[in-house]
Amino acid sequence: MTPKRISLRARSDVPFYMLAALAGIGTGLTDVAVNDLLFTALLVLAACMLLGLLRPRWPWRWVAMVGVFIPLSELGAYLIVSVKPTRAQMYGSFLAALPGIAGAYGGSLMRGVIDNLRQGK
Repeated sequence: MTPKRISLRARSDVPFYMLAALAGIGTGLTDVAVNDLLFTALLVLAACMLLGLLRPRWPWRWVAMVGVFIPLSELGAYLIVSVKPTRAQMYGSFLAALPGIAGAYGGSLMRGVIDNLRQGK
């Protein structure tokens, strides 16, 4: 691979990283507003599954990108809005990324199956 080709591929992933960041921020704000860990986990699962389906290579990056914004939104709510999260809510914000692992790898696997079906294998 030439360096120009690598830079084009990295540049083509930028919109997907931005989509992951927006999904993470939206999920984090929803977590602060609703304070329901199961709903937050469902949103993380859906976002990571979509991103894993769109870009199946290295699905762990989508879990990291979406999952990092949930604790950061809890911290932002604490510092800016003076929302006082409980200790359980803070630990739960870290645990909300776990369903994202299943979603990202499931989306990546789904993309592989769809590609194989299209090729007739």
